[in-house]
Amino acid sequence: MTGRWVIISTERQKRPNAFQVQPVTALGAEHCPFCAGREDLTPPEVLAYRQNGSQPNASGWDLRVVPNKFPALKVEGGLEREGEGMFDRMNGVGAHEVIVETPDHAKTLATMSEGEIERVLYAFRDRIQDLKRDRRFRYILIFKNHGAAAGATLEHTHSQLIALPIVPDFVREEIEGARRHFTAKERCVFCDIIKQEVSAGTRVILEGADIVALAPYAPRFPFETWLLPRRHSARFEDAPRHEYEGLARALKSVLVRMDRTLERPAYNLIVHTSPFTDEPMEYYHWHLELIPKLTKVAGFEWGTGFYINPTSPEEAARVLRDARI
Repeated sequence: MTGRWVIISTERQKRPNAFQVQPVTALGAEHCPFCAGREDLTPPEVLAYRQNGSQPNASGWDLRVVPNKFPALKVEGGLEREGEGMFDRMNGVGAHEVIVETPDHAKTLATMSEGEIERVLYAFRDRIQDLKRDRRFRYILIFKNHGAAAGATLEHTHSQLIALPIVPDFVREEIEGARRHFTAKERCVFCDIIKQEVSAGTRVILEGADIVALAPYAPRFPFETWLLPRRHSARFEDAPRHEYEGLARALKSVLVRMDRTLERPAYNLIVHTSPFTDEPMEYYHWHLELIPKLTKVAGFEWGTGFYINPTSPEEAARVLRDARI
């Protein structure tokens, strides 16, 4: 899709026990602003799933969404763009929110129940549907940094949402690659990937009625995993209920397998979905990408845009597929 090259370095090939992994463990919760009872330490919530009619910004919640206290982009202001000579500039209009996934400080996404994970996915959906009504926003990125090695500054399990006034280049590249394939074949490239990988089986980690988890053909990172819906759809927020149920089930299974085989690694989780456009993107297919932090990006990657991956996708899929859970 993107034309990006990956070097699968067999001489560097590493099995799970060869990585230098620092396991993610929950430490003290004494000063955590995301724990129940400390709601006054965060900005007022914009969404909460609560028990028994409990009051906003107080205890009694199962999940909260709050504005980021130190936002990368802010909602205030109009969308203005200007330049200076050959340079381009626009003001930082957007939204930056934190999804606090559970009041329990010790839980992780892997140890949460399937129902709790499904609730997190519904929060993603609800916030996208709300924010996409703002015509200044062109794209919403939802991501999770789990563990300090993955960029998390607070250990209490949470995800983040950033609404952007432009579509990121990485997203454009993926969409354009999907568009080229559709123009040439009149089929969705992601649907073709699912069909081919399920038929071959060597890179499939697990199959459900609605979701397939696989190691992509040219993964940038060891144990990189994609979770794709079998049903073709461009927008994550338009998925039916049974797909969120299936995604929660598959995501928990993959995370438990990674915790078991990779000793609770730090990871990044990214939701890939369609930008906000009136054009029906029949050539795009939403999905999740899960990237354990097992290697470091260094000079070669920054200088070339290529990646060196020491573990083949076939080996990674086999290890995760065979994990006892």
